[in-house]
Amino acid sequence: MTEPRFDSLFRIEIALSSAVELGTTPYGRLRRVDTFVEGRFEGPRLSGTLMAGGNDLRLTRFDGVFRPDVRALLRTDDGRHIHMTYEGIRSGPEEVWDRVERGEDVDPSEYYFRIAARFETGSEKYGWLNRVLAFGSGVRRRSGPVYDIYRVL
Repeated sequence: MTEPRFDSLFRIEIALSSAVELGTTPYGRLRRVDTFVEGRFEGPRLSGTLMAGGNDLRLTRFDGVFRPDVRALLRTDDGRHIHMTYEGIRSGPEEVWDRVERGEDVDPSEYYFRIAARFETGSEKYGWLNRVLAFGSGVRRRSGPVYDIYRVL
């Protein structure tokens, strides 16, 4: 068996609009829907914009773990469209999340924030993404999340 390797796909920065909170549900202590207003991704093989209208159906579980559940539409600089989905886990001490929620930029070494991503496109040029499993390492900034996304080889 070969050891998994990875290479960089892109860094993506996401700006969020105001959120809609559903409150406590059977699945967790807080269900919240964030809508994306804009974003930008830059990488060695593809770059472009995150189109407005995608969303994160985020869930804060009863144990305090945050679970992003994202659907986003990317438009490459050469006009191709790519659908990106990802789920993940963000966890750490409650006091860290209090600081994040107050809008502080918290050092990412103070918490765990990882995602697993998949892509879908009809573009021949970027069709290789349809056969890629990717992971990301995230940080939460005042304006929204930032991820470094890597392709698993």
